[in-house]
Amino acid sequence: MMSLFELRFVDVVDIVLCAYIMYVIFKLIKGTVALSIVFSIVGFTVLWFIVRALKMSMLSGIMNSFVSIGLLALIVIFQQEVRRFLVMVATRYDILRRLGFDRSLAEQKSNETFISSIVKSCDSMSRTKTGALIVISRTVGLKDFIATGDEINAEFSQQLIETIFFKNTPLHDGAMIVNTHKILAAACILPVSHNMDIPKHFGLRHRSALGITEVSDALAIVVSEETGNITLFDKGVFVKMSNSAELSEYLEKL
Repeated sequence: MMSLFELRFVDVVDIVLCAYIMYVIFKLIKGTVALSIVFSIVGFTVLWFIVRALKMSMLSGIMNSFVSIGLLALIVIFQQEVRRFLVMVATRYDILRRLGFDRSLAEQKSNETFISSIVKSCDSMSRTKTGALIVISRTVGLKDFIATGDEINAEFSQQLIETIFFKNTPLHDGAMIVNTHKILAAACILPVSHNMDIPKHFGLRHRSALGITEVSDALAIVVSEETGNITLFDKGVFVKMSNSAELSEYLEKL
């Protein structure tokens, strides 16, 4: 057995990486049905080791059959969590910014105009209690979700946003997907989050906003039709905005 003095630096790195991966996985599945499944798998694994240690051949053979297809089954069961993990790894660090390559002045001005239009639209719809769900595309493409709605590809403007979400328009129901230059599509269907920790008063818009941020790096903004409250969603978490200035500040950071 390896003694404490034989512990290499590589072994320490190995242990730290494994612990970090386990922490990230736990954080991703916390509050979801997947957490119960993980506990069931851990229990099955412990039972499997006990059965093997006791040399119970028949039961061991049955359990070995399940273990042999376990990896494929896990990928199928946890496909959303696996996708979220890969998206998080791909977009966790802004490498260019860390190397000192900042955005161009033209891009900064474009983003300022975009943020201003978003904030003014949400503020106006909040005051009139017009329900809205706006998804802001970032690194990960949202073509699959754009295909579920009506493609628009129109220049970004506050007036167009408010017109689309007006109650009597055919495109007001569903999500609008935008980037910093264009309104890409409206009336899009998004995946609904099954997170058990979200407030009970959250409706389909809020659950859809949470769902899209769980499977991509997109931002989502919801204006409640009942209360007029504005909520920002990012990476599977949400923040209720107290006013339009706070929304603007969050968007500038993100």
